[in-house]
Amino acid sequence: MRHTVTLIPGDGIGVETSAAMQRVVAASGAEIEWEIAQAGAACIETYGTPLPEETINSVRRNKVAIKGPCTTPVGTGFRSVNVALRKSLNLYVNLRPVMSIPGAGGRYSDVNLVIVRENTEDLYAGIEFEEGTEKALELIDFIDEQGAGRIAKDSGISIKPISITATKNIVDFAFNYAIKQGRNKVTAVHKANIMKYSDGLFLSVARDVAKDYEDHIDFDDKIVDAFCMNMVMDPSQFDVIVFPNLYGDIASDLAAGLVGGLGLAPGANIGKEYAVFEAVHGSAPDIAGKDLANPTAQILSAAMMLDHIGEREAALRIRSAVLAVYAQGTHLTGDIRVPERKCEPVTCSSFTDALVRQIEAM
Repeated sequence: MRHTVTLIPGDGIGVETSAAMQRVVAASGAEIEWEIAQAGAACIETYGTPLPEETINSVRRNKVAIKGPCTTPVGTGFRSVNVALRKSLNLYVNLRPVMSIPGAGGRYSDVNLVIVRENTEDLYAGIEFEEGTEKALELIDFIDEQGAGRIAKDSGISIKPISITATKNIVDFAFNYAIKQGRNKVTAVHKANIMKYSDGLFLSVARDVAKDYEDHIDFDDKIVDAFCMNMVMDPSQFDVIVFPNLYGDIASDLAAGLVGGLGLAPGANIGKEYAVFEAVHGSAPDIAGKDLANPTAQILSAAMMLDHIGEREAALRIRSAVLAVYAQGTHLTGDIRVPERKCEPVTCSSFTDALVRQIEAM
C-alpha cells in the first residue's frame, strides 16, 4: 500500500539525515510518497516565519509527517518549529522510546523503556509575565491580597497550568500504548508532595485512570527527584513512564544519555488526528554539509512512523538493520564513542550504505 507522508527536511544536518532516512525507508520495502515541506530558520526570509502555513496544511492533509532538526532562531520572537507544530496540530503526546543498542557506547545494556510526556501545558504553556511590567505587578499584588504568598516585586512569573482533561488524555494514552505494545507497567512521575494543586491534580487523575486498567497493567508513581535517582541507578525497573511537560522534557534527555545520547533517540508528537515523527537532536550547523551527521535518530523515528501507518514488517527490518550495523561496529559515525572502535569514523553516507546493504541482505 502506498502512503503519502509529509517530509520536513529541516535545516543544518537535517537535510542530510532526512536524505539518509529516505534511502533506508525505500530499502525497507515500504511504499512512501514524500510530500516535501519546508521549515526552519531559512524560511524566515521568504515566509516571515520558520514554520510556513503551507507546511502545517501539508501535515493536516496527509495526517502523518516526519521532520529533521530545525534551527530555532536565537534572540528573536519566533517560537521553535516543534512548539509551533505541537500547538497548531494539538499534538498533546510526546513519545520517546529509549532502548539500548549494543555497540553504541551506552552506559547500560538493558534499557528498554518509553517516556510519555504531556505536550501542551505545565510551565511550557507559555503563560508568562515579564519582570517589572504592569501586568506582572498586578498579579503579584493579587496573589498577596489573596493570602496565597509573597512574591518579590522584581520577579518574572511563569504560570503552571495542569488540567484534568489534559492529564486524563496523556495517562489514557500511556496505558493504551502499554497494552498495544505488550508492556506491563505505567509509572506516573510528579512533585505532588510540594505542588499539591498542579502536580497533586496530575497524580490524582493518574490514579483514577489507572483503575480502568488495573486488570491489565500495573501502576505506580514516583516523586520526580526520586525517579531521577532510581533511573540512573537501575533503569530496568521502569517500563512506560508518564510525565507532565517539564519533567518529561528533562527525563527524556536523561534517558537518552543512558543509551548513548540524542543521536540515537527517536521521537514522535502525536494527537487525535495527526502525528509528527522527529529526530530530537539539534540541527548542528557546525557540521552541516560535511557528511558527518549520524542519521540513526531520524531513521529510528521513521521506523516509529512505519509502525504508526501499519508498515510493521518494514519497521522491523529497519530496527534489525540498525542493531546489526552497530553490533558489527565497522561503520559507525564519529559521535559514537566506544572503548574499542573497530574502524575509523565513517561518513553519514557510508553508515547509510551499510544499513541499506543490511536490509537488502535480509
